[in-house]
Amino acid sequence: MALLPRWGRLRPNTPAWLGLPSFGVLGLSTWSFGGSASGTGPFLVLLYAWAALHFPRWILLAYAVPATLAYLVPLVLTHQPALILSSAFILMPIAIAVALLIEAQARHLREDRERLERIEQWRSAMMSTLAHDVRSPLSTVRMVLEELKVEAPAPVTEMLDAALRQTARITRLAEGLLDVQRIDSEGHLQLDRREHSARALVKETLTHVRSTDTDVTLEIDDAQALHVDKQRFEQILVNLLTNAARYGSPPVVVTVTSSNGLDRLEVRDHGPGIPAELRDRLFGQFAVGSAEGTGLGLWIVRQLAAAHGGDAFAEARDPGVAMVVMFPSSATQGDHRES
Repeated sequence: MALLPRWGRLRPNTPAWLGLPSFGVLGLSTWSFGGSASGTGPFLVLLYAWAALHFPRWILLAYAVPATLAYLVPLVLTHQPALILSSAFILMPIAIAVALLIEAQARHLREDRERLERIEQWRSAMMSTLAHDVRSPLSTVRMVLEELKVEAPAPVTEMLDAALRQTARITRLAEGLLDVQRIDSEGHLQLDRREHSARALVKETLTHVRSTDTDVTLEIDDAQALHVDKQRFEQILVNLLTNAARYGSPPVVVTVTSSNGLDRLEVRDHGPGIPAELRDRLFGQFAVGSAEGTGLGLWIVRQLAAAHGGDAFAEARDPGVAMVVMFPSSATQGDHRES
């Protein structure tokens, strides 16, 4: 089907007409070799298989008459009665039957693919709608909290600040979910990669997860830098810390190091760990470890890491498990520096 690029402008079944001269060429070949059908028989089967992969059943049945004539007439002209019988009652029925089986299988595969595409379109539309709809009520909640904060006493102000941080975080997550949907449909995500102080960036991100009451220890040099999109990095780290708090045990240790042109973010807990056969599936969609999870957190982490040109994976520790995210550390042309 790739022989003629302009076929895309024609009706889907128009190329089937090429089968007719092809049968004629096979018949001429049989006659020119004195009725020897051993060389042309396989090509006849292949021609039928090609037709079965690209055209509906009625075309295969319509091919039966010209194919049979193109194959048997040269045998009649060269006086090959044994081959005539074997071709008429064995080869041609087998070729047609095989073609019908191939056509049925190809049709089922096309139907399955179309059904999966419809399901994926529905899923994508649903997730995008949810992410959009969440942002509107969050804006209202944020405005109300900011109004209350104006005249609130100090203890209440602290609680309102915490509520505002969580509201902002949910808004960022909704926006991030929309971005991940764009990754699915377009294969890329626009990033604002800048150079940040790793320690300062991690400490700032920790303010978004104080509600988890997780004991977090930082093992990050003051001079360590990260070349990342700040908002996406926060999404990654918040997801990893939330995962550690939910499934692991304290203390949680956050480490950032650099080696061989890569920045390595590691979030380790001291819990029971994860079996090796499950670690490979952790970063898949809807990989849920408990009834509280959605199964999207680590999948989003991997998608955002990939958008940076990196990867995410899990490593065993004794005790616990380490979630590792790798980022390219070299700055690209046009990026900006921010500390």
